[in-house]
Amino acid sequence: MAVFNLLLVVFPFFCVSITSLAADTIRVNQSIRDGESETLISANGTFELGFFSPELSSNRYIGIWYKKISPKKVVWVANRNNPINDTNGELLLAEQGNLILMNASKGTVWSTNSPSLATNPTAQLLDTGNLLVQGNGNGNVVWQSFDYPTDTFLPGMKLGINLVTGMNRKLTTWTSINDPSLGDYTFEIDPDGLPEIFLENDSKMVYRTGYWNGITFSGVIFLGPNNPVFTADFVSNEEEIYFKYELKNKSVLYRMGVTPDGTIERFICDDPARGWRPYFNVMLDTCDQYKICGAYGSCNIKNSPVCSCMKGFVPKDPNDWEKANWLQGCVRKVPLSCERGEDFLEYPGIKLPETRKAWYDRTIDLKQCKNRCLRNCSCTAFANLDVRDGGSGCILWFGDLIDVREYEENGQTIYVRMAASEI
Repeated sequence: MAVFNLLLVVFPFFCVSITSLAADTIRVNQSIRDGESETLISANGTFELGFFSPELSSNRYIGIWYKKISPKKVVWVANRNNPINDTNGELLLAEQGNLILMNASKGTVWSTNSPSLATNPTAQLLDTGNLLVQGNGNGNVVWQSFDYPTDTFLPGMKLGINLVTGMNRKLTTWTSINDPSLGDYTFEIDPDGLPEIFLENDSKMVYRTGYWNGITFSGVIFLGPNNPVFTADFVSNEEEIYFKYELKNKSVLYRMGVTPDGTIERFICDDPARGWRPYFNVMLDTCDQYKICGAYGSCNIKNSPVCSCMKGFVPKDPNDWEKANWLQGCVRKVPLSCERGEDFLEYPGIKLPETRKAWYDRTIDLKQCKNRCLRNCSCTAFANLDVRDGGSGCILWFGDLIDVREYEENGQTIYVRMAASEI
């Protein structure tokens, strides 16, 4: 959770007022001081950086917010766990490129603590909302706020893990609307098996997006290529795993965030005078709750009750099932025996099960995928890895199928292994 400590200053020998600087940049030994209305403003005036206090709080923080939209929406906080209790704070850029936030006694409250050194460094607030520290002249970025998100996911920001350095860019909620300290909910990529994005409450799974199927996450239908607002990109290789999005129309503002109560929200603004309006909330219904129907249970929001067992399965505890307690899930009517005659039932139009324990191969087709599953007695299901151009690649599931839901359109197809008598 220490990933959220950010912002800057340095041990100064002297300070220079920001009033003589370019509006979006400070240089070595220049500072932003609280109590004097000193801020950085991005070149196009979209974002502003400075000291602020949350509503109903007198604590002071360094943050970044949208300048032209009211009420103020803070998208990043430096010293979120270490507030200053007066208006004597100062944010300074040191000679080697560290930003340091100091209190009235010149004690360090927060620092970028960058391991890289910069020659003639500058700190600049970009029009994207990203705060950069870089070497002057060579463009070498030694630190950026986009690497340390708080509760807001902005266009151009990466959400994910650098497998070389171990850096994990994830969202963590505020404790409350009046307290930006680390809250209970995180929104991050889990790299195990096929990577997915999970919302967790104190390490307990609340929601998952599904894995990236080449077009979108299997449980987030609206991310497809026909989305009119933004393009989405998912990268998974030996060096990094991340998701990011870019706006198609740069005159539109868009943000995604997680509220202190764990609600995932998306907002759009095409006119600052009218403010933000909701665009899409990820958790829309009961079926988005993680594992609500248990193993081999399937959730359909249009049914009552919403949970049912997949074909060939029955409730593990019929009494609990009748009471709408579905967590124990379902079990097979006829157990698998790994004998000849076992085959697969096709389930179209679903959010594929959790993939943290799945195996995958991008190089084989669906027929080869089926054969590989049949040869392994522990394999319970298979599907195409990539849905583009008719489908390609292979996913194999081992063990229970968890967190399945049904869609009327745009869902994927899974093939579930069944005993011969159930085919």
